Amino acid sequence: MDGAARSRDQWADELVRVSAEYEGRPGDIARGRELARRFLARVRSAQGRPVPDRAVDLVQLVVSELLTNACKYAPGPSVVDLELAEDRVEVTVWDSDPVLPVAGAPDAGRIGRHGLEIVMAVCQSFEVHREPVGKRMRAAVTLADDMSGRAVGHAS
Repeated sequence: MDGAARSRDQWADELVRVSAEYEGRPGDIARGRELARRFLARVRSAQGRPVPDRAVDLVQLVVSELLTNACKYAPGPSVVDLELAEDRVEVTVWDSDPVLPVAGAPDAGRIGRHGLEIVMAVCQSFEVHREPVGKRMRAAVTLADDMSGRAVGHAS
């Protein structure tokens, strides 16, 4: 009986959390976006939770931008964790580079390097913490839309 209870608990965890490791190889960013898409499809079907297409797009965008930074600037592996938490998805990316990212000042003439600005604009919250090895970036993407179609908690 104890084994059955653990099995159910493990299944419940798999429905609200997923993790994947990447090595900085070509295709990792696309694989990260696919991880997010499959995770939210599971949330929709297995839990019957409403997940607007907008939220699926935003979570994939956030995973893509944070994983791109990890692949571009951090030597070695990176880890993506996705977790369903109440009304939002927590996207966490760990990489081996201890240097904390800094969003650049707005500059319409700058080509590239807007990823962190994008993440901060579309997320409910964003934080970065230095770890004993590397850093951990966490962004929260809200799942609910208000009646006007705007994201609840969306940063302006």
